[in-house]
Amino acid sequence: MSATPRPQPSRKVLLAAPRGYCAGVDRAVIAVEKALEQYGAPVYVRHEIVHNKYVVKTLEKKGAIFVEETAEVPEGNIVIFSAHGVAPVVHDEAERGKLATIDATCPLVTKVHKEAVRFAKEDYDILLIGHEGHEEVIGTSGEAPEHIQLVDGPKDVANVEVRDPDKVVWLSQTTLSVDETMETVDALQGRFPNLLSPPSDDICYATQNRQQAVKQMGAQADLVIVVGSRNSSNSKRLVEVALGAGASASYLVDYAEEIDESWLEGVATVGVTSGASVPEILVDGVLEWLAARGFEDVETVTAAEESIAFSLPKELRRDLRAEARSAVED
Repeated sequence: MSATPRPQPSRKVLLAAPRGYCAGVDRAVIAVEKALEQYGAPVYVRHEIVHNKYVVKTLEKKGAIFVEETAEVPEGNIVIFSAHGVAPVVHDEAERGKLATIDATCPLVTKVHKEAVRFAKEDYDILLIGHEGHEEVIGTSGEAPEHIQLVDGPKDVANVEVRDPDKVVWLSQTTLSVDETMETVDALQGRFPNLLSPPSDDICYATQNRQQAVKQMGAQADLVIVVGSRNSSNSKRLVEVALGAGASASYLVDYAEEIDESWLEGVATVGVTSGASVPEILVDGVLEWLAARGFEDVETVTAAEESIAFSLPKELRRDLRAEARSAVED
């Protein structure tokens, strides 16, 4: 008598919601596309418009040219500033180079810039929680360089020195881990009991929502695949959040082809999410790859509903309106 075969464990995918594009990224990418339509190629972009390989390559094919420094843009051309924001000195460089500018800085990053300017005017020491070298941190620091010092996680707190412990405020990069940021804030408050908090949370709504979805999903998943590029801060944080929530393993991939089949050994439940700069087409590719290997059952894990949208940069809106008026008059 033959042995009864053991039933195979059901394989399923938990799909995080929300995931992918946030309002700031959507605005920045559309700004480049509209600029190419309005002014024609090439349009120059200072730094990657958002941190995603696929998005950058797609825009390059349409005629966008990405440069590291403003000085690389030929005089008289258009330069778009990325969603991460730039320091005032970069605006000055563009003016000296006779460049037309389109500022695609995410409005939530602009909010942090304004907070930095305000607290600097009030002569506070500003402790900026963030990762050294990240474009957003460089841009925010440039708003008040004499008042801002970077705090790169809890380990950095012991090195902080301030002029007056009763006149200190903290701000943060918008794409950090909420939990790690608050750990840093708690450590700072231990040293500076009168530490002032920003008037509103600096970590953006999209970053928080995506992390919350991964927390809900990570506790149930054996493996979490995060779609996103390695230079994307918010994508890397999602891997950390998944592991912290209880997932046995979590990996960051740009494309489905980067998934290693060995990751699926002994795995019954795979969580899938994507960073805030990732188009949905890349998530679809991962779902198709998993379905071809038996993970066809997809269940959505919803942490929040998002309805926020940002208008296009004012410079672009102005020119689009002028063109529309001209078309009507003709």
